[in-house]
Amino acid sequence: MKPLIAGNWKMNGSLAANEALVKAMLDGLRGQAQGADMALCVPAPYLGQLQSLLTGSPISWGAQDVSSHEQGAYTGEVSATMLKDFACRYAIVGHSERRQYHGETDGLVADKAKAALAHGITPIVCVGETLAERDAGQTEAVVKRQLAAVIHAVAHCTSEIVVAYEPVWAIGTGKTASPEQAQQVHAVLRAQLAAATQHPERVHILYGGSMNATNAASLLAQPDIDGGLIGGASLKAADFLQIVASAR
Repeated sequence: MKPLIAGNWKMNGSLAANEALVKAMLDGLRGQAQGADMALCVPAPYLGQLQSLLTGSPISWGAQDVSSHEQGAYTGEVSATMLKDFACRYAIVGHSERRQYHGETDGLVADKAKAALAHGITPIVCVGETLAERDAGQTEAVVKRQLAAVIHAVAHCTSEIVVAYEPVWAIGTGKTASPEQAQQVHAVLRAQLAAATQHPERVHILYGGSMNATNAASLLAQPDIDGGLIGGASLKAADFLQIVASAR
């Protein structure tokens, strides 16, 4: 299984900036053997642009969220069916910013993961603890609870998800879990997946807390870290490509 390096642009981008960034990434990849799978998860208005720019390239694309509903009176929501129209491979669900700012519960995140899978879209399921929860020794309990809700909802499809461990205290703060801290949590998640599916080896477990070009190699060297969910560094072509190179 190749590592997976997935960029999360968050609420950033413009038509012009996106085109320049993607073209720089593709130029940097040209002629290179790909040791990692790659994806860019972008704001919904830009999915059509990414589909145009990336079709036929080594980089997949995806959304940053998906509705738990199929269709109907849910103003502002984007369904998995709509994402499928843009050939999205991935959809991030349960990012800590969605949990924090939009009140998303474990149950809602699980429903979103199920909706994505029903339409052939791979959910990147985010789990992670706050600093207060880590200081209270609750890290393992929190991430296991968050993942358990998704496992319960998707059942036999558990081996088709991607999991991203993103310690909330290390997102956008410049702080990063040490490779040893990250590996410890990834090993807990791996064991939980092994108990839930016959094919835990199919599930990428990504690290998503301020991975960058400098620290990527040491994090990706850990046995249970299968890639990265990259925030700010995915907005810089050189940094993103350096992380991809580190994953080989």
